[in-house]
This record gives sequence, C-alpha cells and structure tokens, in this order.
Amino acid sequence: MHSIDDVYRAFGYAAEAAQLLETELGTLLFQIRCEDLALVGGDRGVEARPILDKINHSTLGALLKKVDAETNDLAHASEDLARALAERNRLSHHFFRQHNNRRNTDEGRAVMVADLERIQSTIFAAYKLVMKVGGTDLDALDLDSTDLPTKHLKLD
Repeated sequence: MHSIDDVYRAFGYAAEAAQLLETELGTLLFQIRCEDLALVGGDRGVEARPILDKINHSTLGALLKKVDAETNDLAHASEDLARALAERNRLSHHFFRQHNNRRNTDEGRAVMVADLERIQSTIFAAYKLVMKVGGTDLDALDLDSTDLPTKHLKLD
C-alpha cells in the first residue's frame, strides 16, 4: 500500500535524476567549450563565466542539442537520451494531470509509484551514460543498487 507521501517521494527521486542528468550534460558542454577556447587553467575564469551562465539557463532539451552539435561522444546514447528527455518532460509537465484521480486510491497510488520508478530508471540510465563519457562509470563502482541515486556518493 502506497501513501500520497510515497508518490511525492518517488516524484522527488525522479526529479533528482533529471537534475543530475541536466547538470552532467551542462558540465560536459562547459568542458568542451572551455577546452575549445583554451580557457582551461590560468586566470581566464572571467571569460568562462558567460559560457557557464548560458549553459545554466538552458533546458534539458537545449543542452542535449548543444552537446550533440559539439561532440559525437553521446551519439551511441541518442535514443536513451531522447527517451530520458521525453520522460523528464512528462514528469514535469504531465504526470499529475495524466494520473489525475489515481492519487485517491491505494491501487491508483501504486500505479503512480510504479510509473515514477520507471521514469526515474529511464532518466538515471541516461545519466549513467553521460557520466561514463565524462570518465565516471557508476556501474563499475562497488555500490549496492540501493545506494543510487538517492544516496550521495562519499567524496572523501
């Protein structure tokens, strides 16, 4: 039996996965652009700031297009990224309207949580692909599956 709090919690997990994907795509794009302009290292951070500001104001869809235009590193993942974008958009713009009154019954909330878990899984799979391009293979880390994505990795 799922409570409405379970639905909102699952929604938060899926939204977190979407933000992780968006942040990692932005980081990849920032790295590419700074390398192209030889802004890596030194004291040229002032020149990099407008690039970062523009990236930070981009939507997930815009980031995907920009990264695609800059590199072929994610060409193998284009279908996964397109699915993640579609699921993120459905999550943000249609999820509660689509499920409407399901929130009012145990069975309906179970359907909602299952859908949110599928959305989160799709988005997080795309995030892992982008992370791998950036040099971090989350699947290779010695972590129990319950540690991701809702638990933060230890950085020390």
